[in-house]
Amino acid sequence: MKAVCIIPAYNEEKTIADVIDVVKSVDIINKVIVVSDGSTDNTATIARNHGAIVYELKENKGKGAAVKIGVDNADSELILLLDADLIGLTKEHVVDLLNPVLRDEADMTIGIFAKGRFATDLAQFVAPHLSGQRAVKKEIITKINNIDITRYGIEVALTKSVEREGYRVVNVELKDLTHIMKEEKLGFRKGFAARMKMYWDILRCLKM
Repeated sequence: MKAVCIIPAYNEEKTIADVIDVVKSVDIINKVIVVSDGSTDNTATIARNHGAIVYELKENKGKGAAVKIGVDNADSELILLLDADLIGLTKEHVVDLLNPVLRDEADMTIGIFAKGRFATDLAQFVAPHLSGQRAVKKEIITKINNIDITRYGIEVALTKSVEREGYRVVNVELKDLTHIMKEEKLGFRKGFAARMKMYWDILRCLKM
């Protein structure tokens, strides 16, 4: 079985190339789809130059909508979801996420940062269901109603769906992997505001 990698991205020109290059080095991946969610920088151009299929949204519609567009255009039953701002991604990380599903040991894997940075490690230790790094059977995503309006709550929606339907989930430790935090991208003030908006999306999806 081959897999399609979907990378939702909003203004990630600094990191998107490295993420794509690693994913394309994995034989199991036959297509990389980047959905540029209203980006105003060079994210889309860089992604194309590194061999990804790119869909550009004129307006920022949120992570859930971006993932849905990727899934709608994926021709595989196995989906790899990755964030565009990862630092330290390796081929081994990708393979470790995919293997449990390929071996029929899981229907979805969730990648948990370990030994990357204290802040991101702690966040995922406390709330692993918020991780954006996942290998998942396409059917699980397509069963979720209104996934396009979940925005940053998409990971919560996925976790709730697999629990409700009784799918098998395996957590995968991703050593030395981290990502750029919002406060680092946007500055403390804007980054903090963006983080609060993200938490609101998550809380909203918890009630769905």
